[in-house]
Amino acid sequence: MSSTPLSFCDGMRRRDFLRVGSAGLLGMNLSLAGLLGSRAHGANPSVDPSFIYLFLQGGLSTIDTFDLKPEAPSSVRGIFNPIRTKVPGIHICEHLPLLAGQTDKFSLIRSFTHNDAGHGAADHHMLTGYHPNAAFNAGLSPNNQHPSFGSVIGQRLGARGAVPPYVCLPGMHPSASAAYLGPSAVPFVIETDPNSPAFEIPDMQPPLNVDAERIADRRALLARVDRFQQAAELQVNGAASERRVFAERAVSLMTSKEAKDAFDIHREAPKTRDAYGRTTLGQSCLMARRLVEAGVRCVTINHQNWDTHSNGFATLKDDLLPKLDLALSALLSDLAARGMLRSTVVVVTGEFGRTPKINKDAGRDHWSRCFTVAVAGGGIQGGRVIGKSDEQASDPAEAPFGPEDLAATVYHLMGVPPHEEMRTQEGRPVMLTNSGRVIRDLL
Repeated sequence: MSSTPLSFCDGMRRRDFLRVGSAGLLGMNLSLAGLLGSRAHGANPSVDPSFIYLFLQGGLSTIDTFDLKPEAPSSVRGIFNPIRTKVPGIHICEHLPLLAGQTDKFSLIRSFTHNDAGHGAADHHMLTGYHPNAAFNAGLSPNNQHPSFGSVIGQRLGARGAVPPYVCLPGMHPSASAAYLGPSAVPFVIETDPNSPAFEIPDMQPPLNVDAERIADRRALLARVDRFQQAAELQVNGAASERRVFAERAVSLMTSKEAKDAFDIHREAPKTRDAYGRTTLGQSCLMARRLVEAGVRCVTINHQNWDTHSNGFATLKDDLLPKLDLALSALLSDLAARGMLRSTVVVVTGEFGRTPKINKDAGRDHWSRCFTVAVAGGGIQGGRVIGKSDEQASDPAEAPFGPEDLAATVYHLMGVPPHEEMRTQEGRPVMLTNSGRVIRDLL
């Protein structure tokens, strides 16, 4: 991961999307002291569903990957060629050859659509199934308007064992958090790059000057988290009365061998790590598999730099697509080999697609009117194409689906009623999804 802050086309910097990431005890987003607000419901991890959301922030060019238009004019079709896949009749980009061999494991929704082609609002829509209201358009952040999929799932279904129910990595998109659900639903955030040779999670390590005897003394250890009180209070919107409860749970996580093992990617065989790719994306996907295997209910991977306005074809061919091909194909095959794919829902998408017409800088701009979302596992039938785009991937030609429908489908597969009424901390009722339809053709 680059140490230089990365920018999107609207001038927003990468670090603006991340939360406090100070090193040391409990230094991540609300850290351990602000996470674990859910109780276990006695679920069986071998049959309970899990959810991995691979969010390609910036906007994957699906017209160049999953929905190529070889018969379109040159100003539209681009320079990539479609190739046959394992499933007859399904073609994807030539620069995704490994995924082409895995098409029996995932399906493509080629008629996905929504009406906001701006970063921020579109992100929130795709990460929550809820379009931010007019307050966002007035310049206010959408981040606290609606909880993310992971926060809802984590709070609704609770933790399984010592691991947190919801994890984000690397870093956290602000719209991937808990909003009105409060501190009980915030994710545990891995701020560091799992591809780093020195990768470790500071929050899992006790302070250097706290020896084993003092670790056993919970009161002494809890005193060490007091310096994070201000950040915790900001993160939970003033609900400081719950901080000590979460701090107690933080200590439980810190002292759990099972939790430490789950987060220790160095325990993986080098051959397995190579199979995923020695990249931030590859190792994040591997970490997601490890966490789900250990009992985490939801993992959101936030991978950036997909905002390909200029030099897009070279960037995709030489950088982004080889990493995606290796990481996603390894994740799907690994989950399948371990018998986990049938219980793990996987969604791969950006906040929107890219324009049908190639711009003057050999790139494509934002386009939310039609793009493709890839889905797999957890009750989803692989090897299908749902919906259809028109001849230039400009608009859905049939069966349009949107973020509300994706939300309803994910919640349905996770065992959460899609139209369930949630409550804010003030007791105000809010519907999870208002108009979302379960996409039955996927099931």
